Amino acid sequence: MTISQQWTLASRPQGAPTAENFKWVEAEVPPPGEGQVLARTLWMSLDPYMRGRMSEGASYAAPVAIGGVMEGETVGEVIESRDSRFKPGDIVAGRSGWQSHWVLPAAELRGLPKGPFPLSYHLGMLGMPGLTAYTGLMRIGQPKAGETVCVAAASGAVGSVVGQIAQRLGCRTVGIAGGKAKCDFVVNELGFDTCLDHHDANLGAALKEAAPKGIDIYFENVGGKVWETVLPRLNDFARVPVCGLIAGYNATSREELSGSFLMAELMRAVLVKRLHLEGFIVSDYWAETMPKFAADMTRWQGEKPFVYREDVTEGLENAPKAFIGLLEGKNFGKAVVKVAD
Repeated sequence: MTISQQWTLASRPQGAPTAENFKWVEAEVPPPGEGQVLARTLWMSLDPYMRGRMSEGASYAAPVAIGGVMEGETVGEVIESRDSRFKPGDIVAGRSGWQSHWVLPAAELRGLPKGPFPLSYHLGMLGMPGLTAYTGLMRIGQPKAGETVCVAAASGAVGSVVGQIAQRLGCRTVGIAGGKAKCDFVVNELGFDTCLDHHDANLGAALKEAAPKGIDIYFENVGGKVWETVLPRLNDFARVPVCGLIAGYNATSREELSGSFLMAELMRAVLVKRLHLEGFIVSDYWAETMPKFAADMTRWQGEKPFVYREDVTEGLENAPKAFIGLLEGKNFGKAVVKVAD
């Protein structure tokens, strides 16, 4: 038997998650059965949606069970395979969760090349966050040259890719991020036309100045006060891909949500129920969109390399602390955990 180190869900958070909501365990992993693969985790992704999996309320996916392994995408190395698609030493990506070793059906994994990109990029720019950016912007936003695209959480894993794609399509890009360092990165390295600090008490006036002709596409990752500030600046027929609402993920009551609780509840319904503005969940479009996404990203990368930043945590044992920091906005770039070499 192989021993796997795991982070399981010890209890459901009331508000912001704490270290006590997670439990470190060691468990035996059985040998792979027919059509299955045994692998070890090299890299693990941390994403805001994981906070929703810790709660029991109705959503688009089932919550993690108490005592269950925390959910998440990983990149791993095959140790043993009982499927012809993979052999020992192959690198694969899958949803194996917060654990060092695991067994999954080969059909649920995708093989990864060993170059030219770092393997961790397949959890970010070339993985779920990148595909999320592409799907929301291209399918719902439908950007046209000369339009203004506003991106919340512009320095993050999704927002940074949204802005760089929009630039390639001839759009003006306005980012919103938390703090001067992130805004400087958004403008000076990602190439946005401008970036606004969401902590600015005069955010509304700054946005009016940054987008004097209004906003044609708003890529929503945040909700809360940022959404309430952007809403009046939207042009007629503006498109709003609703990807995330991190500002309200840790709220325990309506009173904690910024502004009108009715607005916050509406925005959650837009995301979870896929209502128009339009809410979307990238897994709905994975199979049909991934081939074109991969082709476009490869072409764009050849024309002008994407700028991509990671926030790396060393060691699986430090995952809860890094995840809690992610929900507080402490990460700078795509949050990943390096589990093994």
